[in-house]
Amino acid sequence: MNNPALQTVTVALGQRSYPVWIGSGLLADHARWRAMLRGRHALVISNTTVAPLYLPRIEAGLDGLKWSSFLLDDGEAHKSFANVGRALEALGQLGATRDACVIALGGGVVGDLAGFSAACWMRGIDFIQMPTTLLAMVDSSVGGKTGVNLPVGKNLAGAFHQPRAVIADIDTLATLPEREYRAGLAEVIKGAAIGDEPFFAWLEQHADALAARDPATVLEAIARKVRYKAGVVARDETEQGERALLNLGHTFGHALETAGHYTTLLHGEGVAIGMLLAAQLSERQGMSGGADTLRLRQLLEKLGLPTTIPSGMEAQQLLALMRLDKKNTAGVLRLILWRGIGRAEIVAGVAEADVLAVLQAATEP
Repeated sequence: MNNPALQTVTVALGQRSYPVWIGSGLLADHARWRAMLRGRHALVISNTTVAPLYLPRIEAGLDGLKWSSFLLDDGEAHKSFANVGRALEALGQLGATRDACVIALGGGVVGDLAGFSAACWMRGIDFIQMPTTLLAMVDSSVGGKTGVNLPVGKNLAGAFHQPRAVIADIDTLATLPEREYRAGLAEVIKGAAIGDEPFFAWLEQHADALAARDPATVLEAIARKVRYKAGVVARDETEQGERALLNLGHTFGHALETAGHYTTLLHGEGVAIGMLLAAQLSERQGMSGGADTLRLRQLLEKLGLPTTIPSGMEAQQLLALMRLDKKNTAGVLRLILWRGIGRAEIVAGVAEADVLAVLQAATEP
């Protein structure tokens, strides 16, 4: 099926380069993605919400293979080592060999866990991302970051393991709950906030169409964000420098998610609040002005995203969780801050007192 709206973005990593296809009807376009499977075995990892809706669309494309499915319960709390173990058991029961493929059909939780399981099985087998949420389409499915959560923090166990392909079928967004859809928009905003001020202005201009899920506008937003991220990943695959910028808002956001036991906030909601906190901290550091912070707040609010820390979370607790962030070195906080929209940078040695002050101001009743 050659849909006229199809967009193709290539993540350029030499011999490990892969396509990101974005369009309508792609799950049922079996000829396109079946060609990416090299062996006789496939394990589809999905969840109990997504599988009934979309697994039937890909089953015909698995005809002739020995395949099975492994379903998680829905939610961030299920991105755990226990479920990685179950996924590996499923690969074992399938008799999966080194040319097997794991197919991730779902959102970011499914994609992260499926990719990590594929990285572990026989020290690394193929996997294909079939993201069904906006957040997964624009962020977690692209770039090869995989992992699981631990009680002490989010994504602290993981591996870089690039997929063979990403199939982003925007038709799946029709069944995405409104809250999940809006959470995905936070990651779209994040890419523009980091390094693309014209895209940020485009988002401001098209906020109403995005909120209404206009297909052409959504497709354009996804493609622009994926192109931006693909360029960063190609230049810095394992996050030695520039790729760390993609974590704008994440040090704060992951702490918020962890404090809420992965049930209070969706990932995109944590990123939305985290980006605003990072902007406020940038202001406090004298790096940026209030006008940029206001533009960010207004865009987040226009798209229905949270901008305040949930009640019951304490500033000291959040700071303690931030100390566990993977970007920190030698016990010193490294944060992604900005000098205004489109000009993010890595800042080391931010005084904890300043971070605490921003958190306290945001958690005061």
